[in-house]
Amino acid sequence: MVSLVIKDPKDIKGLHHKRKKFVKKVTIPDDTTLQGETRELNGAVKRIETDKISTWTPLNIPQGAQRKTIISEDSRVEEIGLGLQNRNSGQEIVYKTSHKPLDLNPTEEDERGEYDEVFYDMDSMETDSDDEEFGVPGAFIIKNSHFNELFLKSLTLEDVPNHGKIHFVCNSWVYPASKYKSDRIFFANQAYLPSETPESLRKYRENELVTLRGDGTGKLEEWDRVYDYAYYNDLGDPDKDEEFARPVLGGTSEYPYPRRGRTGREPTKTDPNTESRIPLLMSLDIYLLLPEFKSLFDSTPNEFDSFADVLKLYEGGIKLPKGPLLKAITDSIPLEILKLLNSDGEGLLKYPTPQVIQEDKTAWRTDEEFGREMLAGVNPVIIGRLQEFPPKSKLDPKIYGNQTSTITREQIEDKLDGLTVDEPLAIELSLPHPDGDQFGVVSKVYTPADQGVEGSIWQLAKAYAAVNDSAVHQLISHWLNTHTVIEPFVIATNRQLSVLHPIHKLLLPHFRDTMNINALARQILINGGGLLELTVFPAKYSMEMSTVIYKDWIFPEQALPAYLIKRGMAVEDSSSPHSLRLLIQDYPYAVDGLEIWSAIKSWATDYCNFYYKSDDAVQKDSELQAWWKELRKEGHGDKKNESWWPKMQTRQELIDACTIIIWIASALHAAVNFGQYPYAGYLPNRPTLSRNFMPEPGSDEYEELKKNPDKVFLKTITPQLQTFIGISLIELLSRHASDTLYLGQRDSPEWTKDQEPLSAFERFGKKPSDIENQIMQMNGDEKWKNRSGPVKVPYTLLFPTGEEGLAGKGVPNSVSI
Repeated sequence: MVSLVIKDPKDIKGLHHKRKKFVKKVTIPDDTTLQGETRELNGAVKRIETDKISTWTPLNIPQGAQRKTIISEDSRVEEIGLGLQNRNSGQEIVYKTSHKPLDLNPTEEDERGEYDEVFYDMDSMETDSDDEEFGVPGAFIIKNSHFNELFLKSLTLEDVPNHGKIHFVCNSWVYPASKYKSDRIFFANQAYLPSETPESLRKYRENELVTLRGDGTGKLEEWDRVYDYAYYNDLGDPDKDEEFARPVLGGTSEYPYPRRGRTGREPTKTDPNTESRIPLLMSLDIYLLLPEFKSLFDSTPNEFDSFADVLKLYEGGIKLPKGPLLKAITDSIPLEILKLLNSDGEGLLKYPTPQVIQEDKTAWRTDEEFGREMLAGVNPVIIGRLQEFPPKSKLDPKIYGNQTSTITREQIEDKLDGLTVDEPLAIELSLPHPDGDQFGVVSKVYTPADQGVEGSIWQLAKAYAAVNDSAVHQLISHWLNTHTVIEPFVIATNRQLSVLHPIHKLLLPHFRDTMNINALARQILINGGGLLELTVFPAKYSMEMSTVIYKDWIFPEQALPAYLIKRGMAVEDSSSPHSLRLLIQDYPYAVDGLEIWSAIKSWATDYCNFYYKSDDAVQKDSELQAWWKELRKEGHGDKKNESWWPKMQTRQELIDACTIIIWIASALHAAVNFGQYPYAGYLPNRPTLSRNFMPEPGSDEYEELKKNPDKVFLKTITPQLQTFIGISLIELLSRHASDTLYLGQRDSPEWTKDQEPLSAFERFGKKPSDIENQIMQMNGDEKWKNRSGPVKVPYTLLFPTGEEGLAGKGVPNSVSI
């Protein structure tokens, strides 16, 4: 063990080179300005490298920060640390911000806000011991005696006697030691199955897992390193008003649900089963703003008067008047949610033009594009082959009456000739029966038309279908089937698989930031009265709807091939690529998805087979068995008795499980998330609310539809306020961050010491390039019409490598947005 004691960021004992060395080489970035012997590095500072030593260097310096150092060719280095002292001149490397010099000896009285977060990279170290019998360090303990936390990225030991280099991947905040009940320990990058752990590390491995599990009690603070389970009991806020009370999700047959990370906050005063909520620093109570927003709009408050009005959001913006009204709006909605820009001193509400209207402003209204988006849009995972006619419901007729479809052969037979498979033949809309659910539904079938009032009715029918699909997309395809179901895997992995465990190392990149983004979603998106309830039609019943669908969730069916077969979109065929034949060949999501699925499975196979030489090794892995047991009984506890769970007794079951987990966290989430703004950023294409019934002949609405169909259309779908909030939200959700790691990438090339897994990962890392070339080739081939469609938006949602911002492409490793 190597113990490190940090008393102050500038004085890191145990990390200094005590032996005197000459600096023989200094590598300076190209953008460095040289002023005599002073080299100034502005912005992001790169590491200064030497032959055998290097410095602790901030990886993320705030804008305006400056680094100065004097190093000459013959300098002697006395110590390495924060504050590199030059033996001859006495000069030090000093880090400072533009607004205040960084005090390297701050007192507790100093305001925390004056100091920017600095990330450190431990790149080199020698122990004080020259004893060659010291042994090979497999872990180190770090104690931070400073009053602020620091982020520890990595540590590398050079020239360890009889061993060479040892690398520790840390990537963790280290809080002051007083915050912890046990030591902070970091292990070297050598993977071990539990039975193969060196005896000297076994106790530390086991104790670390005990720490991470916690004792199930108390409120968890940001420095508590505890992973535990809880129901979704923090969505409601009954203390605020009965209107915001919501049922607890999980733990009952009525509302089954995956578990979330436990936070341990106090229960509400009104309902002891509901956990209290975190007070927001800035109010997100959108409902208070409705009167203010209504007063902004012209002849018909709360409505767009024409499609030209909608286009103003992208082509010029909507000016918000200065004064108390603007202040009330901007004070109540964070700038991240309400896209507020300044232009000539006035607020300007303006958004990037979504891809769906960049090339053609009206192509989204065609039947061809409507159908294509079911195969290549933001929700391409719902469409299924009609395997019986007329379609029959699985709902209990004793409770819900006759739910069988009323579509007849006569309604669609004359429309089959000449139509392609991706054009809609009929849309059936249903309303609850006025006499009660037991009497079934009142349904009406609409068929394509492009002229007169019938054409307008057909456009409205497609809008109603899109509203329903939008809710299913957000609540099921996106939230439930990626964000929610993956969180128990994150928790169980941290509780039961040591960081030394090879499966922990395999899955770790695919869990990055997932619990954090899910916690934020519970706070402002899916909570009672939150943004999702405001912008999708199920409103306060949104989350309840997702619990109903979770009842039918089956883990093995989340594998892409199994899911395509279940929906009737593919059949097994050993002579076809991936042993699967698509029944619709021009199905971009499935075509690209199968390539990624295959690459993930090959990688998981190579990796797992390296560490597990037999099925017996899987069965005897105590941590792996505890992990899988806890996933079933705790993480997805409401489904613990399902017979479809893999038994985790064979290597193939392990490979299949890891492939599914990685697929859900990476490609499946990318396919249903990053197309939101490209397709739904223009709300008329993907409306989320319907406010009026279909106009019936003889009604005033029907007469208005004849005269002004566009106005009726806009009065029927999402109103202005919800449009602003909705597109602001999905613009954020559709962006890639600058530090995103994509499939085939990891944050450290030394994530493991084992060479064969490193070679396998290198092969896996080359697969995305091949997939990208195939995607580009198919997108450019006019044979594949569904890859661009009338709107001329190439299908790139499963293009593996992305870029910062609204790229409309890229498959990140994890559910992190």
